[in-house]
Formats: sequence, C-alpha cells, structure tokens
Amino acid sequence: MTVSKGKSPLSDFQKACLNIAIIVGSCLVCLLLSPMRFPGIELLGVSPNWLLIWVVIWSIHHPIIDGAIAGIVLGLLQDGLTGPFPTHALSLMVVGMLTARLQRQRIIQENVVLVAFIVFGMAVVAATVTAFQMSFRHLLWPNSPYLNLWQIWRTHQRVALSSAILSSLWTPALYYPLHRWWKGYLKTKN
Repeated sequence: MTVSKGKSPLSDFQKACLNIAIIVGSCLVCLLLSPMRFPGIELLGVSPNWLLIWVVIWSIHHPIIDGAIAGIVLGLLQDGLTGPFPTHALSLMVVGMLTARLQRQRIIQENVVLVAFIVFGMAVVAATVTAFQMSFRHLLWPNSPYLNLWQIWRTHQRVALSSAILSSLWTPALYYPLHRWWKGYLKTKN
C-alpha cells in the first residue's frame, strides 16, 4: 500500500476517533494528576491546577460555548474528587468562557509564553471565584464551621498566587503536545 505525499494514512473517521481518545485521555491524565502531590512541584501546599491549564488550552482553539462546557464538565469531575463545595465547575466555566473570548478577539497568538501568562491570570480568576463562593456561604450562614471572611481572603491570596505561579510554569508540559495535535487536526479537518 502506498501513500501519496501530503495525504494522511488515516481516514476522517479514524482521525475523529483518535481526536476523541486524545481529548478524553488528556483530561483523565489531568484529573489523575490533580490530587497528587509530587516532590518539588508544590508551593506553600498548593500544586498546579492541571484542569485549569487544560481548559485554557482547549478554549484557545474553540468557541465560547465549548470552553464553558469543557469547564463545567471538568469542574464537575473535579468536584467528584474533592467535594461539592465550593464547586470547581463555576470557576472553570468562567475560565473557559474568558479564554475563548480572548481568542475570539484575536488577542491570543500562537505563543506558549502568552498562554502561560493567560494561565497565570485565569488561575487567579478561578481562585477568586472560589473565594467568592466561600464568602457568600459565610454571609448566608455566619455560624457555619467554615473559615471567617478574613481567613477566606487571606488564604485566597496564598492559594491564588501559588496556583498561578505553578500552573503557568507547567503550562508548556500540556500546551506543546495538545496544541500541536489540535493545530494539525483542525488543519486536516478543514
């Protein structure tokens, strides 16, 4: 069997199946990495937000609704690992929508450094959404066993900055393989 130059040996159906396998597989890897604490990649007890990195990379290549759906689905999966409150679905949905909006306005270029800066900012946004959820719950139920407002926002500063630094530093580990695949896949699809 000979393959002509420029033609892919895979059919369109096989490419679509491979794309789905890469999407699901990379999500599962990120989901499994989330609760793990490896030596040397923690900062002040916080590890990289792997699912946030994945949502940002996905949202760069897809429309706003796709970014929101990806954020909700991965947030609900993360809630299954950590607990329902505060929900990660809300923060990852906001991240997916904001990143896709930046892409739609052509602010994002094909540059890993710029994507790392976006991950940095979105990690702060996600941590802030979580802190607002906790604050809102504290305001509704002041006698709840959770932290008081001062403790919530003091902890938010540490968590947001640590998560933003680590997530942006680990962005290239996910960005390069996924970006390369999606760029090639979308090129052959169109």
